Amino acid sequence: MEKVDLVIVGAGIVGMAIADRLKQRSPGLDIAILDKESDVAQHASGRNSGVLHAGFYYTADSLKARLTVAGNTAMREFCQAQGIGINECGKLVVATNRAELKQLKTLEARGQANGSAVSIISAAEAERIEPNVRTYEQALWSPRTATVDPKEVCLALKSKLLAAGVRFFTNTKALSIQGSLLHTDKGSFAFGKLVNCAGLYADRLAQQCGFGKDYIMIPFKGLYLKYPGNPTNIKTNIYPVPNLKNPFLGVHFTVTKSGLVKLGPTATPALWRENYRGLDRFSFRELVETLSWESLLFVTNAFGFRNLAFEEMQKYRKRFFVDQARKLVKEMDDASVGDWSEPGIRAQLLNKKTKQLVQDFIVEGDSRSVHILNAVSPGFTCSFPFAEYVIEKYLT
Repeated sequence: MEKVDLVIVGAGIVGMAIADRLKQRSPGLDIAILDKESDVAQHASGRNSGVLHAGFYYTADSLKARLTVAGNTAMREFCQAQGIGINECGKLVVATNRAELKQLKTLEARGQANGSAVSIISAAEAERIEPNVRTYEQALWSPRTATVDPKEVCLALKSKLLAAGVRFFTNTKALSIQGSLLHTDKGSFAFGKLVNCAGLYADRLAQQCGFGKDYIMIPFKGLYLKYPGNPTNIKTNIYPVPNLKNPFLGVHFTVTKSGLVKLGPTATPALWRENYRGLDRFSFRELVETLSWESLLFVTNAFGFRNLAFEEMQKYRKRFFVDQARKLVKEMDDASVGDWSEPGIRAQLLNKKTKQLVQDFIVEGDSRSVHILNAVSPGFTCSFPFAEYVIEKYLT
């Protein structure tokens, strides 16, 4: 039996950021971080694109709007303090027709309301930033968008926490919560407070404590195609105008910290929660549960799920995928498009009552336990101010 002041379930970026901010406030606090994997950031935190978002996609009444600009700054400060490189590539959001120009204006207005340094520029100005970009008359320019290596960031944060006395228990799977006891497959933890940052399984853990009853996790698989040759020398992230009715941003060009260009990602409905490759981590219970909900969403076409599913399934054909990316640039060398990158799973929350994907961050809890139910993109960018938000509202 371990006794701790605070136990955090899940060693992803959000759980570690909460530990970091708590240690800054109370250096003597005894914090334990548990994870069922062998090291930190083995799921979404280490498999995301590494993009530091600038905060212009989100409506002003959302947590994402409040936290993304601050998160961009905080993550930059952390990287600079830790000697972690940042690719200051910026982002261009491009239009393919006149109708999409109105959406660019919407994004600009949202960004400016959120304090994001974005602006509408002409096609000629966009071409001066990225000569290969293709856009209809105008584009949205975001100079504060950048990229980092997410695994490098998470490992640096782990090292900082270890030096501060935070204890990590890896290969330790949380099983159940009973009162102030957390039972795992390696023993039990008596805790003062618990923070649930279990990602794909956060809803299940929350429901044991009476929270998250209206929600269920619907996993979406994200894959990128590598563009290693980059013969057209793309240096800037290039995104299409998104469908603002769902949280996915469409096929785009991402320039990684190392300069490698990737095309993607997909947002394919997965069949179970950790459906990365083949039958790895297969769960019959999850298959039945996930297919049941996805079938219902397909039949009702809630939030356009049927249309999304059809389009996403086509992305398994490289030709379709490349054609989507080609709309954003003048030149593209199809022969240089390489293999699929490491897959990621988006832990996307669904509201069971409304049958809508949850767009904003969702946190529920009380004086004993706090549950991070939805921390999808830009969760990585927002992690430090999001941690402050959770601490102020639930842990002080």
